Amino acid sequence: MAPTAPSPAKSASPSQPSGKSEVSDLKQQLRQLAGSRAPDADDQRRDVFKRVISCMTAGIDVSAAFGEMVLCSATSDVVLKKMCYLYVGVHARAHPDLALLTINFLQRDCRDQDPTIRGLALRSLCSLRVPNLVEYLVTPLTTGLKDPSAYVRMVAAVGAAKLYHISATTCLDADLPAALKALMLSDPDAQVVANCLHSLLEIWTLEAANSEAAGREIETLYSKPVVFYLLNKIKEFSEWAQCHVLELASKFIPSDNNEIFDIMNLLEDRLQHANGAVVLATIKVFLHLTMSMTDVHQQVYERIKAPLLTLVGAGSPEQSYSVLCHLHLLVMRAPMLFSSDYKSFYCQFSDPSYVKKLKLEMLTAIANESNTYEIVTELCEYAGNVDVPIARESIRAVGKIALQQYDVNAIVDRLLQFLEMDKDYVTAETLVLVKDLLRKYPQWSHDCIAVVGNISSQNIQEPKGKAALIWMLGEYSQDMHDAPYVLENLVDNWDEEQSPERPPETQKALGATLAAGLADTHQDVHDRALFYYRLLQYDPAVAERVVNPPKQAVSVFADTQSSEIKDRIFDEFNSLSVVYQKPSYMFTDKEHRGTFEYSEDLANLTVGAEAPETVISAQRYQESDNDLLLSTSDKEDSGIRSSNGSYTSTYNAPSDLLSSQTPAETALINPSSSTYSTQTNFSLDDLLGLGVPDAPAPPPPPALALNSKPVLDPATFQKKWGQLALSFSQECSLSPQGAASLMNPQSLIRHMQSNYIQCIASGGQPPNYKFYFYGQKAGAAAFYLVECIVNTASAKAQLKIKAEDGTTAEAFSTLFQSVLSQFGHS
Repeated sequence: MAPTAPSPAKSASPSQPSGKSEVSDLKQQLRQLAGSRAPDADDQRRDVFKRVISCMTAGIDVSAAFGEMVLCSATSDVVLKKMCYLYVGVHARAHPDLALLTINFLQRDCRDQDPTIRGLALRSLCSLRVPNLVEYLVTPLTTGLKDPSAYVRMVAAVGAAKLYHISATTCLDADLPAALKALMLSDPDAQVVANCLHSLLEIWTLEAANSEAAGREIETLYSKPVVFYLLNKIKEFSEWAQCHVLELASKFIPSDNNEIFDIMNLLEDRLQHANGAVVLATIKVFLHLTMSMTDVHQQVYERIKAPLLTLVGAGSPEQSYSVLCHLHLLVMRAPMLFSSDYKSFYCQFSDPSYVKKLKLEMLTAIANESNTYEIVTELCEYAGNVDVPIARESIRAVGKIALQQYDVNAIVDRLLQFLEMDKDYVTAETLVLVKDLLRKYPQWSHDCIAVVGNISSQNIQEPKGKAALIWMLGEYSQDMHDAPYVLENLVDNWDEEQSPERPPETQKALGATLAAGLADTHQDVHDRALFYYRLLQYDPAVAERVVNPPKQAVSVFADTQSSEIKDRIFDEFNSLSVVYQKPSYMFTDKEHRGTFEYSEDLANLTVGAEAPETVISAQRYQESDNDLLLSTSDKEDSGIRSSNGSYTSTYNAPSDLLSSQTPAETALINPSSSTYSTQTNFSLDDLLGLGVPDAPAPPPPPALALNSKPVLDPATFQKKWGQLALSFSQECSLSPQGAASLMNPQSLIRHMQSNYIQCIASGGQPPNYKFYFYGQKAGAAAFYLVECIVNTASAKAQLKIKAEDGTTAEAFSTLFQSVLSQFGHS
């Protein structure tokens, strides 16, 4: 039987490139088509070019075909030109030596008869971004700014800004900014004018840091002739260009009120524009121009209300959210002007959660005597929403309105009805609000406590709900006869609680509460219990005055944002500042950045040699934007200069957490302590029922011993980190003292080393620090690797733990968190 004939090989499709063999085949086909004059040569080139672009898109390196692609670019086919320019633009920057091959044909195409090809060639020439080739850009750009085709002039205007980024000196020496300004004020094409304006603003803004002349040039752009010239042409601009012109107009300083009214009359019809960005940019101009004219400013609010409300209901959810953020900012400045339109902010069934949440905030802000009943009725409907976060927010909104002193009687009745809904999250949120209401309106305590007293603590699962209940039990125990028994039940279940929101405030169960608090592993709870114990030791009368002072109504609750920040956000109207609800410097400058993600790749980390057991060597380093991680051997402020020029520093192991406690306090959580004798017992312990034998035993230490001198070099650490699977990823808290101690990151490194946990790399800038630790199981070769990202502002640490011995990973995690929680108390 004859063997089966092999099936013919399938040609690779553009969507299925086949790697190196495909690239070699493409090179050969391009070489064959380079000089071909066949009638269908352009069609064949198109097919091959498409396959090259497909390979490039799939991530295959096709730079080997660079020469052949350039040879095949000698054609008048616009489609082939576009694909060739795309290819050249991608590979020229990575292969500057090959980019030189493209200069001749790009310069030739810049002189082509077809304006489309001239523009595409000029754009590609400017997009090479190879510093060594800037000398070839000046002449095509200068010629392009004078080209008879508006498309070429438009490309040349943007190309001038690109040249500035490649070589600012070359751009300025060629006097391109002056040519751009002249073109902006004389060109009949609106898009060319817009591109010139954008490039000029970009160039002069960057140059202003080095040149006073650049600052003067920026001032000329904000002058009356330029601003009014652009505003008179605004209808001819695209939406993108209109936003640029309007941003320019918002910074214009008019000389008198007539100029203000002239600008507002010119822009009146922009408020009816279909594009939300144009409407918001126009509103910004109106608001900023009339800041000094109180009456006119209020009229502007009335005028812009309808366009904004139209945009909220007419666009996508994302646009609605953006417009609502701006509306919220305006509502906070002038709530009365929007109070009659409260129904516009009712939640729709189809609204996403983020839109609903913002609408609830706006309903809270515009509530007053005339609309409170309708708004609260609507909010109460949301309390049973299937979307639990929205239900929570609606209950909070009801409480906030009550705190504004609007229709308190009806609102308190509504809140108390929420307690009958038999939903844990509704009960928890309601208890928190009832607590705040009682702080402001103590006269409602009798009605509220009568309802709250019927709630069983066992039916409240959320910590903040239990915390609110405990506060009310402590403040109004005389009205709740079962208060001592409820508190005793909570104390008995102390170990089951996972939250530090448990202030011990009732005398009956105080002894057991203090003992449990001192034994608690959460640092805040431990410190609070220790404070109360020592306060009682000093003088029970003083403790009573501190813990139970005369009740005073809270008239005003603290605002989360200062008026200065709100004004700063208003100045940045129509920007991300309004969406983020914070000034731009808070999310752009490094010192105001919050927690951010770090790369898992350790290849670019700066790691140092292994530190000795008790001595950390130091090396100088320079901070830069790329210094995310620095060597553990960074120079310490308290280091001692040695003879060889390096810095050394010794340290003592931190004392145990209990070392700051008296023997009596230690005995409360450690009855077997030999340092506590019957002679040191206090009458206070007898009064509170704190007999030493009955004190609760401390939690057992983690059953894991670590090698005191582990050895692991950076390369091995990096290799293990890449190979091991993630064992634990969790967040833990630092004590306030620990967060404060991180002003010197080396203190944390020394603290961990004293517990046999070594640091191999560290770095970052306040408030974010990143550390890589490792430990080794005693008597075994298994290592534990830890990535620890600390944010000192929030006193939180993000932990990622990888372990070679998975059976002890949990024990190491517990040990690591225990050691970390003790940081700052030495």
